[in-house]
Amino acid sequence: MGRPRLTRHGVLMAAVLASGPSAVVSHRAAAELWGLVLPRARKTELTVPRGADRHVEGLRLHRRDLPSCDLAVRHGIPATGVARMLLDLGTVLVPGRHEHAINEADKLDLIDPEALRAEAERFAGQPGAPALRAILDRATFTLTDSELERLFLPIARRAGLGRPETGISPHGFRVDFAWMDLGLLVETDGLRYHRTPAQQARDRLRDQVHAAAGLTTLRFTHAQVACEPRHVEGILRAVARRLAAARA
Repeated sequence: MGRPRLTRHGVLMAAVLASGPSAVVSHRAAAELWGLVLPRARKTELTVPRGADRHVEGLRLHRRDLPSCDLAVRHGIPATGVARMLLDLGTVLVPGRHEHAINEADKLDLIDPEALRAEAERFAGQPGAPALRAILDRATFTLTDSELERLFLPIARRAGLGRPETGISPHGFRVDFAWMDLGLLVETDGLRYHRTPAQQARDRLRDQVHAAAGLTTLRFTHAQVACEPRHVEGILRAVARRLAAARA
């Protein structure tokens, strides 16, 4: 009222009001409200109770009875909470876009992957839950040191590399695998998503010190080593050839 044009928040609030009692912004519209950058849906998406007999032109209404723990208010607008929003996105986005949304939520400190994985158990049997669990299980997958070495060494051997040194500390920083004759270091990260600021700062410092010493660092996740061995092998082979040619 009193404005010649509605803001985007005004449009979303109008959609809630037009959709009846207990309606909340959801799916991609909720992602937008929480600050995630995704392609906007053709129709604004909302969730309404199952028995709601309401059809509004220009809106897409999903019918589901949501518990109070899945509801929130963002910028004064009723919406689904972050975990529910990320679950719902699994029903409307392709896996790559869905994973991007989870990454964005983590970067914005809306929710961390470990907490989201715990929430995924509560969503068992609901649409979007398998997609959410698949992404999170892959992202937080961690191998023991012995399992990692057992899987990684054959990959390195197929890439034309000899047996690496393990657990050494060139320039004061411990590394997972090293071929010092090539100047190649490989680091593996168990948790791809969530590392504390102190851990991130130490990772950067370590890579900077090694780069200054003429060493090349490659980083792979545990999930890549276990599930994408051909990709890891290809990267190792290409980098090893380049380093060997440069040293020759």
